[in-house]
Amino acid sequence: MTDDSPDTLASIDAAHAELLSQSDTAIARVLEDLVDVLITRGVIQFTDLPEAAQAKLLTRRQTRARLKDSLQLLPGDGEGGLL
Repeated sequence: MTDDSPDTLASIDAAHAELLSQSDTAIARVLEDLVDVLITRGVIQFTDLPEAAQAKLLTRRQTRARLKDSLQLLPGDGEGGLL
């Protein structure tokens, strides 16, 4: 017998929504990497993309670069930092 109560169904729907959200994030990263590969190999040019897509990709690249830079500021293993 299954529990078809509204709370149970809402919980299941929320779990499915979370799985879809995680999947969307993973697919976005795959597509971002795919675009980079296509550009690097000369299959497409960055300017071939619509302006809205260019803006989003540039924002994402800048965000990733800032994150990478901030992580490099943290001391690594054996560097004697506080962390």
